[in-house]
Amino acid sequence: MKRVTTALSLAAILATGVQAASLEERVTALEEQNTVLTEEVLATQTGGFTLVDTQKSYSGMGPAASKVYFSKNPLSIGGYGEMFYANPDNGDDFADVYRFITYFGYKFNDWIVLNTEIEFEHGADAGNGGKVVVEFFYLDFLLSEQANLRLGHVLTPMGLVNLRHEPTLFNTVQRPDIEKHLLPSTWHENGALVYGRFDSADIDYTVGMINALNLNSEYTRGDDTQSKWIREGRLGASKDASFEPAFVGRVDYTGINGLMVGASVYYGEGSNLKDPKATDPIQDVSGLTTTMFDIHASYDNGPFSMYGLYTQTNLDGAEKLSGNAVEKASGYYVNASYDVSSLVGLDYKLPVFAQYQDFNPVEKTVNGSNEDTFQTEIVTIGLNFFPADQVVLKADYAMKEVNNVDTNTFSFGLGFIF
Repeated sequence: MKRVTTALSLAAILATGVQAASLEERVTALEEQNTVLTEEVLATQTGGFTLVDTQKSYSGMGPAASKVYFSKNPLSIGGYGEMFYANPDNGDDFADVYRFITYFGYKFNDWIVLNTEIEFEHGADAGNGGKVVVEFFYLDFLLSEQANLRLGHVLTPMGLVNLRHEPTLFNTVQRPDIEKHLLPSTWHENGALVYGRFDSADIDYTVGMINALNLNSEYTRGDDTQSKWIREGRLGASKDASFEPAFVGRVDYTGINGLMVGASVYYGEGSNLKDPKATDPIQDVSGLTTTMFDIHASYDNGPFSMYGLYTQTNLDGAEKLSGNAVEKASGYYVNASYDVSSLVGLDYKLPVFAQYQDFNPVEKTVNGSNEDTFQTEIVTIGLNFFPADQVVLKADYAMKEVNNVDTNTFSFGLGFIF
């Protein structure tokens, strides 16, 4: 094996010496050859498994979810996990094995790829809210850089977190509340997407059809649970999910170094029920339409980074549900961080951050009732410590105000990708 590796290395050096015009180019080429050789040796020794490259992303997804696309082997196995401890000032402290995820990917050939995500949530303790969920399960048909086809159970291409929800990719212990209640991460539906990149214009896009949200429920009509009206509208991978097509589209511009700016839009029917019985309290309602959009951006420049978005959802025809049904939700957040590792003499990343959220999931109702009940502001400060690129330890302190009622929570969490 050593002789083979040595021979390959010498061949790479000779080839590079002929083609490279400078010492710097030769060094770069040698580093690339060494990376390929190392990955091939590791793959042989580990039965085909490959490592995560935290700098690589495919189609806007996280590094671990993108692993199969960059693997030299047909089979790819990866995943991520996160757990946390929380101590709110108005209740008992608790801990949660929040998520453990496995990714299984397989390349049938050089243009047909299977990618899947299976989630075990809250320890999969069904008696206490735990569950096992297929979060995506699709076939990619890689036709060209400009246009590819994705069929199956897909991630909805909205917001920042939904496509990139691995715990090493956001600073807070838990995902931003806005990308939980207004953009209901993790949001996954049955559908078909076309996606690609126009490299000359530095534009990535996704467009297609997914299963519509069902916003015709007690969460939209009621008073105490209205903050969940969007999140509880997801049908996901349920065997009982009816199908009503909705349009979704996204475009991102990456032409400025370190900057990504883009927008997403969703449009579909607001009622998506499957043959409800006459005795059911909720019946199918025609004439409901949902429009959702977001404007998002992220910026990375050395130790400094920032990301955030604004989103809004409107339910037209809500008056057909009830007099106090929700018609509108909106909100925004921004997160800024600075890696202070060089200032304190550490060789590991140590970003400190601050995040501000301002949103109202019940901004407008049919009769104007309940509109201030869920008005929310959250200021979060904290830090992350990366003992390895794939491992993060997090601590934050969230100061939350809902309708002038304050709650402060200290949280500590850990996360990893593989």
